[in-house]
Amino acid sequence: MGDYKHIETCAGNYIASHYTRAIEVGIGRNEEAAKIVSSKGALVRCTDVKVFELSRGLPFFQDDIFSPDISLYTGAEVIYSIRPAPELIPPLIELAEMINADLIVYHLGFESYENGGEIIDCGVLLHRYHLRQKPSNRVD
Repeated sequence: MGDYKHIETCAGNYIASHYTRAIEVGIGRNEEAAKIVSSKGALVRCTDVKVFELSRGLPFFQDDIFSPDISLYTGAEVIYSIRPAPELIPPLIELAEMINADLIVYHLGFESYENGGEIIDCGVLLHRYHLRQKPSNRVD
């Protein structure tokens, strides 16, 4: 149960059950989580700095997280990344703050960034580094 498909399955199920608009950053050739999110009806987009052919139905966009095309991410409720390189965490946090989306990361092994963020145990440990701010229902 400790294999990587278990990780993607747990992460994909968590994302799909909590969000309706998700973006996976750094998908590479590992589509498992994105397929799960998409199969459960959530809109998902996938990005990576390299170009990859993904399965039919998974929209892919080449993008560099160090200089992101904000229009690709606008409207997302969550940005997630599975096993990103540690140097990607600061620009991911910055992007999540900029577009007001949650940021959820699954780290390789026992890695984390700064204080590790909020820990989510969904069968694997996910780290939420940014929590989106809900719009106010206040009437001015």
